[in-house]
Amino acid sequence: MNKKKLFSLLPSVDEVLNDKIIIELIKEYPRSLVVDTIRKNIDNIRKNIINLEEDQLNNFSIDYDKFINNISNELRLSYSLSLKKVINATGVVIHTNLGRSLLADSIKEEVWKVASRYSNLEYDINKGKRGSRYSHLEEIIKNITGAEDVLVVNNNAAAVLLVLSTMSKNKEAIVSRGELVEVGGSFRIPKVMEESGAILREVGATNKTHMSDYEDAINENTGVLLKVHTSNYRVLGFTGSVDIDELSRLSKEHDIPVIEDLGSGLFIDISKYGLSYEPTVIDSLKKGADVVTFSGDKILGGPQAGIIVGKKEYIEKMKKNQLTRALRVDKLTIAALEATFRLYLDEKKAVEEIPTLRMLTYSMDKLNDKARKLYEIIKNQNLDIDIKIEDGYSQVGGGSMPLETIDTKVITIVPKNMGVSELEEKLRLSEDSIVARVYDNKYVLDVRTIFDDEFESISKQLTNALK
Repeated sequence: MNKKKLFSLLPSVDEVLNDKIIIELIKEYPRSLVVDTIRKNIDNIRKNIINLEEDQLNNFSIDYDKFINNISNELRLSYSLSLKKVINATGVVIHTNLGRSLLADSIKEEVWKVASRYSNLEYDINKGKRGSRYSHLEEIIKNITGAEDVLVVNNNAAAVLLVLSTMSKNKEAIVSRGELVEVGGSFRIPKVMEESGAILREVGATNKTHMSDYEDAINENTGVLLKVHTSNYRVLGFTGSVDIDELSRLSKEHDIPVIEDLGSGLFIDISKYGLSYEPTVIDSLKKGADVVTFSGDKILGGPQAGIIVGKKEYIEKMKKNQLTRALRVDKLTIAALEATFRLYLDEKKAVEEIPTLRMLTYSMDKLNDKARKLYEIIKNQNLDIDIKIEDGYSQVGGGSMPLETIDTKVITIVPKNMGVSELEEKLRLSEDSIVARVYDNKYVLDVRTIFDDEFESISKQLTNALK
C-alpha cells in the first residue's frame, strides 16, 4: 500500500460531523470548536502518514474509535477553565499555590445571589441614594475587633501600601531590621513600603532590636512606628524584639502612631486547640496598635483581601487617599468576607464551618476515621500496590506559623509495577488533578486536607493510573 492510498482512508470533516458521538458533542461544545478539533486530529493522522517509512505502510491503519475518543478528550480539556478545582492531598492547609483558604459551604448561596443579581453595592437602601461599598463590612468587623473603623482593600500588601502612603508619605517609618520580610513571588515588604513614598528607617540587628533602637531613631521627620509580625519565618537562638504594647507606650510619649502588620489575620486563640500561640487582631488592638493590617485568605479563612482596622482618624484619611480607588475590592469579595466574619460571632460555628479552621483543629480520632475510610475504599479496588496508614505531619502553610507541624494520618502507596514519580505525575495530570507528596519513595496522601467527598475520586483516578 502506498501513501496516496492511505490518504484516501482519511475521513472528511463532514463525515466525522455525522458521527453519533460527535453530534452529541456539538450539543455540549461550540460547533466551531468541534470542527477545529476534528481538523486538527485529521491533520495529525496525515502527518503520521507522511512520516511513515516504506516498510511501515502495510501495517498502518486508522483506529476510528481512538480518533473519536481523542477528539472528545481534547474538547473537554480545551473548553475547561484554566483555573479549576484540584484535590489537595499535601497536608498543607493554607496552600498558596492551590488557592490558600477555602470558603465555607454555608456562605455560597449568599455569595451567589450577590454575584448573579443586582445588589446594593454602592446604594443606601434606607436613604434611597448612593452609598459606600465599604459600609457593608464596617459594622461586623468593628463589632468583632472593637476597632473604631475599618477599610478593606484587595490584599495585605495593598493594605500596608495604603497605610504608609496615608500616614508616612515623605516621612520616616521606623521598623526593625529583622522584620523586613520577603513574601511570595520575590516581592519584598521593604520595596512595597518604599512604593508608598515612606522612607524606611531600619533599626536594630537581624536577630535583636531593643526599645532604645526605636527611641534613638525618632526625630522630627518620623511618621510612624511600624511593627511587622514575621508570620512566614522565625529567627531562633539569641533573639529579641520589642512587643506592640511597648511600642505603643513609646508612640504615646512622642505622639507618633504605631502600625502593626500581622500578615495572617487570626481571631481565635488557636493554642486552645493544641497549636502554638499566635497574636490575634484583637490582641494587637488591645495592646495599643493604632492601625492593624492583615490578610483575609490566610487563617481568617475568607477571600483574598487586605483588612485595615484601627483609629477612625487615620482610616478616614485612607478612605480619601487616591490609591483607595485603585486598590478597592469587588462585590464578590465583600459578600464572601461579610459572610465569613458573621461566622466568627460564634467561635464554635466558625471552627466547624470555616474549612481552614476545621482542618487545623481536627482531632486525631477524626483523622484516624478519615484515613480508615479512604484506606478501605482504595483497598477494595484490589490494586497492585502496597498501601498503609501511617503517622505523618501537616503544615499550616500560607506564610503562617512556619515552625508549626501538626500530627496527622497519611495513606502511603507504593505501586508494584510503576515508579512512584510516574504515579504522582499521572494523578496530578488526571481529570481530578490530585496534588500529593512523594516522600521516602512513597506516594503520600494526607487526609487532613482531603474532603470526604473526594475519596471516591482519588480511588477512581488511582485505579485508572495503574491500568
